[in-house]
Amino acid sequence: MDEHEVKRIQTGLESIAVRAGGIVVRGAGQARKVTHKGRIDLVTETDFAVEEMLKDELAALLPGSDFLAEETASSTEPGELTWIIDPVDGTTNFANGLPFVATSIALWQRDRVVLGVVNLPLLGELFSVREGGGALLNGAPVTVSTEGAMEQALIATGFPYAIEEHLEPILDRLKAVLPRVQGVRRVGAAALDLAYVACGRYAGFYESALRPWDTAAGWLLVREAGGRVTEYDSGKDYSLGAGTILATNGLVHRELSRLICGG
Repeated sequence: MDEHEVKRIQTGLESIAVRAGGIVVRGAGQARKVTHKGRIDLVTETDFAVEEMLKDELAALLPGSDFLAEETASSTEPGELTWIIDPVDGTTNFANGLPFVATSIALWQRDRVVLGVVNLPLLGELFSVREGGGALLNGAPVTVSTEGAMEQALIATGFPYAIEEHLEPILDRLKAVLPRVQGVRRVGAAALDLAYVACGRYAGFYESALRPWDTAAGWLLVREAGGRVTEYDSGKDYSLGAGTILATNGLVHRELSRLICGG
């Protein structure tokens, strides 16, 4: 795809994301039917409604594209041209009436994410990004924060659903990070966390055991906003589906990596 075609698709994607957000807003105002994929891993009818709508409209926007979507994925490997979708990131928030909910959509082409959106419909914020085109929030350019001092850095993290399997290392990392930073936040929606790094609200974010649909759009947002994205080990570039992710403004990256790696 040439640049003109990518821009056309980006415009269409933004419009589709806004319409999908309408489904989320309407669902938030109704009684929610919740089922369990795991002990604390929830899914609602809104997740399925948004995913179905996105597949229909994105297929029309870009004929021939494939899908890697949370609620219907049979693998975690994208194809040559693939939409990577999390219809409702933060389903537990949504089910409990909290507004920290994101719809994340990214377009994967061959070996990288080329454009994406993270829509926060209950907060009225649409983040959009195109490779080489910068990161936008409601149409205005955004950049990562300029905070370089760890003691002034607000950091975000998240916890995996299989918390019992990860509890000790999570607590070890919190013990290392909490005394060194301004604060640690846990919102419960990785796409939102990455978008907040991109627009400078957080200096950094780290989490383990995420899936491609959690990170694909936010990964590109942070990079295009001037930040850095690696695995917990800052010497390892992040790749889609990696077991850990560390996204920062770049200025606190090495120090935060050292803390969470136990160095």
